[in-house]
Amino acid sequence: MSWNTLLLFIPACFALYLAFGPNNLLSLTYGLQQGVRIAVLASGGRLIAFALMIGLTALGVGAVLAASEMAFTILKWVGAAYLVWLGLKILRASGAVTAPAATASRPSLKALGLQEFWTAIGNPKAILIFTAFLPQFIEPQSYWTSFALTGAIFLVLEVFAILFYAALGQRLSALSRNRNVFGWLNRISGATMIGFGLALLFTRRPA
Repeated sequence: MSWNTLLLFIPACFALYLAFGPNNLLSLTYGLQQGVRIAVLASGGRLIAFALMIGLTALGVGAVLAASEMAFTILKWVGAAYLVWLGLKILRASGAVTAPAATASRPSLKALGLQEFWTAIGNPKAILIFTAFLPQFIEPQSYWTSFALTGAIFLVLEVFAILFYAALGQRLSALSRNRNVFGWLNRISGATMIGFGLALLFTRRPA
């Protein structure tokens, strides 16, 4: 990858990362509930999902999925159902939270990582992003090396977005020591996740 391409690629990545989507909402929610460290570790599930998507895009499978109306629709409905379920789960849990520092009944790191993974892998918009975005920066004469380098840079930069939203969540936690305020922040997170799921149902595959 040339320096000119890299100087275009990095800002474009950050523009994608800072968009507030389901996975970034999870980082913010985990940061709010359990702190930056847990949020960052849990995001490993998201990074694994994205790595798989990048690999599928490189092999051309991503383009096939993006072009298939049936595959897109199935993935859309499954992803939407999962986001709504996850939002309801956050809403139910918010009623049992007594304080930001509470440790009882907290989900395991493995469970949080799986939530990150399934949220990412079940989002057809992510497949479309990788299929439409990454190939623009690939050098045909060194296809596989270029794809590997571009994908690696994308994943490394993704960590900065994770840190940003996790730190924001932890900051909100510090400002919401009041039990009622903390509960409402969790309810907002759950309702927003449900909103993402419902919005996903109206996503259309580009013609």
